[in-house]
Amino acid sequence: MSQARTLLLALALSGVGLALGGCGFTPLYAAPGVTPKLSGVEVVAPQGRTGYLMGQHLEDEFARDHRAQAKYSMRLSLAEARYPRGIRTDNVATRYEYVLTADYVLANLPAGDVAKRGRVRVEVTYDSADQPYASIAAQQDAADRAAQEAARRIQLEVAAWMATGEPTAKTKQKVTPPPANSTSPTGLPTGA
Repeated sequence: MSQARTLLLALALSGVGLALGGCGFTPLYAAPGVTPKLSGVEVVAPQGRTGYLMGQHLEDEFARDHRAQAKYSMRLSLAEARYPRGIRTDNVATRYEYVLTADYVLANLPAGDVAKRGRVRVEVTYDSADQPYASIAAQQDAADRAAQEAARRIQLEVAAWMATGEPTAKTKQKVTPPPANSTSPTGLPTGA
């Protein structure tokens, strides 16, 4: 009986694979050139702990190849907010919602013309402990989780954009490339 089920399951899975192959389904990372293009994105994150975390998570998500010259520069701007959600009878919050909004500008290098813009918003919650250091650790953990999720969403948006042929930007704004050996968030968009 078990062998018959295994055979039916194998036939069903192969049928699904054939159906997906016949309909033109292609996994995102099977699109030609997506992975090498992602590894050519240089991230310039803003100052601060959350900016550092976003930069590190994006470097991981893009699998940045530091041996090759960057083909794109990504500038980030972050906005953080914290809202109390669970209120006790003594008017002290027991739970918080942390909201991270990340705006990004992807520019072609070396020209600096804007290739893609986007915004992601991530909301995470965390418990507020009575001990101050535990509360700080919980808040920092929430910021790290939000930065990791925002980086994942940005990576998916950019990968999908690269897989569909990289349409040219309709804007004529330029972003100045970062100076050599600099990690400061210079090179914001200039006029049209």
